[in-house]
Amino acid sequence: MTSVSPADPAEDAGPAAPAAVTVVGIGADGWQGLPDDSRTALRAAEVVIGGPRQLDLLPAACAAERIPWPSPLRPAVPGLLAAHTGRRIAVLASGDPMFYGIGRALTEVLGAGAVRVLPHPSSVSHACARLGWPLEDVEVVTLVGRPAARLAAALYEGRRLLVLSADAGTPGEIAALLRDRGFGPSRMRVLEQLGGPKERTTGEDCAAHWSRPPGDPLNLVAVECRRDPEALRLGAVPGLPDAAYEHDGQLTKRHVRAATLGVLAPAPGELLWDIGGGSGSIAVEWMRTHPFCRAVSVERDPVRAERIGRNAERLGVPGLRVVTGAAPAALAGLPAPDAVFIGGGLTAPGLLDACWAALPVGGRLVANTVTLESEALLTDARRRHGGELTRLAVAHAVPVGGFTGWRQAMPVTQWAVWKTLDSPSGADR
Repeated sequence: MTSVSPADPAEDAGPAAPAAVTVVGIGADGWQGLPDDSRTALRAAEVVIGGPRQLDLLPAACAAERIPWPSPLRPAVPGLLAAHTGRRIAVLASGDPMFYGIGRALTEVLGAGAVRVLPHPSSVSHACARLGWPLEDVEVVTLVGRPAARLAAALYEGRRLLVLSADAGTPGEIAALLRDRGFGPSRMRVLEQLGGPKERTTGEDCAAHWSRPPGDPLNLVAVECRRDPEALRLGAVPGLPDAAYEHDGQLTKRHVRAATLGVLAPAPGELLWDIGGGSGSIAVEWMRTHPFCRAVSVERDPVRAERIGRNAERLGVPGLRVVTGAAPAALAGLPAPDAVFIGGGLTAPGLLDACWAALPVGGRLVANTVTLESEALLTDARRRHGGELTRLAVAHAVPVGGFTGWRQAMPVTQWAVWKTLDSPSGADR
């Protein structure tokens, strides 16, 4: 067999293949605001795909076939690109295509190497420049194609938010949500057509008194958060006040909840199964730790399942998926979890084994109970799989006649385990 030496990449790589698609960011200033590279790419294109508003910004001198995106957009991307294979394709995007723009969908479909991106300043950059806000100190929340309820998770005293609007009615929705969530004193400004000749900023007003009529649909809302002193204070870490939840008594209480989330250790992008959701507090606070955290709450009682959905929306995580059904049967078909919390239903036959089998190596399982029967199951699970058993006991000071004494809550037994290659029965995944 003839041996072949590795080729020198510098000698044999050759010129890089041209990108299949060029994505051009364009602002409200239109064609005249584009740099030379962007204009050249659009003139050279045989097909230009974009939203109707962006396509209308092109001059007649751009002779390419113009194709508006269909709705819904995301599922149409692969087929639309395939229909024009072999042609020079340009895609128009608003502002920076990689900031809540079409650039993400295109790179996911084609791969980063097949997409050339020519960005334009985003509306967020323009807004920070107008407001004098340092960009790194601002949180951006998009409501484009997303429910306004997700804004609630970003509301903290003194926080500066830039909210990307879906349409002309979004500022009014934001004001209503701020009032409902106890942030009526927050200051709002609406910035329209940023970077273009029709740019306009409304005067500052508080959400509690917001009565401005809808303006231009191309807008962004700047919010300086101010909490009503009488409103319930919600912190940024797990352990929200019990009063933050609508519940019927089936609620993992605040101190136990904080300890439980600490052991579950949520990280961005991870998925939690919350089994026996009750009021959904564990799943809600898992998702509040980071916008990319995901959760599925499994609850067999339909009334409680609906309540979980209401709690999730009110506390800013409307993306929480609620499955109504009894585990383990209701777990069939769910995406594999990174962590599992069992807050109810431990005595259901096969539940613990099904959850353990679903976990990949590196996954975590935490189960809480207050009954002796379930505690026996957790003791046996620890014998088989390892992990830690912890007794969580909380007492509150209460009046005792004319004095004060301690009232002990029911102690909670918690089993927590990380699945590793070295765990008993842990190498089967």
